[in-house]
Amino acid sequence: MATNFIQNGETITWTNGTGGAVASGDIVAINDLIGVALVDIAPSASGAVGVQGVYELPAVTTAAINQGAKVYFDATAGKFTPTATDNTLAGIAWEGKALAGTMARVRLG
Repeated sequence: MATNFIQNGETITWTNGTGGAVASGDIVAINDLIGVALVDIAPSASGAVGVQGVYELPAVTTAAINQGAKVYFDATAGKFTPTATDNTLAGIAWEGKALAGTMARVRLG
């Protein structure tokens, strides 16, 4: 292994500066990086956030998402969308989502 290897990059330690508790499974936006809290993280505490892997996450019901399409996080709605404008690239749709579907399987990273 390379002598400068740090880690696989599947998780990141994040300090919760939101002022509220973050529950395991909640979406965490760290600037341009989107992840999922792997543990409950109290305000001002640090915890692990998954930034790679496939997660089932809340999605907009105003658009279908095709398998393999880029998926973006809409911070205002708190949901994932196929719309790039004003949203943060989060990953790729692992499976397709119908228009009325409320959840999307997204491969983060």
